[in-house]
Amino acid sequence: MPGPVAPSAVAPAQAAAAYRAAASPAEAGAAAEGFGAALQRAVQDAVEVGRGADAATTQSLMGQGSVTDVVLAVSRAELTLQTAVAVRDRVVSAYQDVMRMPI
Repeated sequence: MPGPVAPSAVAPAQAAAAYRAAASPAEAGAAAEGFGAALQRAVQDAVEVGRGADAATTQSLMGQGSVTDVVLAVSRAELTLQTAVAVRDRVVSAYQDVMRMPI
C-alpha cells in the first residue's frame, strides 16, 4: 500500500488553467454567453414551467390527469415564481445601491 502523497506546489495560474481545460464545452459556451443570456434562459424556463402547470390543470379539469400531477405542477410553478421574485428583488436592491454611490 503506498504511503501518503506529499502535497505538490501548484501555482494558482496552473490550477486555473487545469480547471478551464477540464470544463466541458457546454460549460465553456455558457460562460461565454454572459449574464444576459443566462437570465433570458431562466425566464424562458420559468414561463415553460407555468405553461406546464396550466396544461396539467386543464388536463385534470377534462378528466385526463391526476390531482397529484396538478398539485406537483402548480407547486413547481409557485416555487419558480417565488425564485423569480426573489431574484428581481435582489436586482432592484443592487440597482438602488449603485444609484446611492457617490460619484
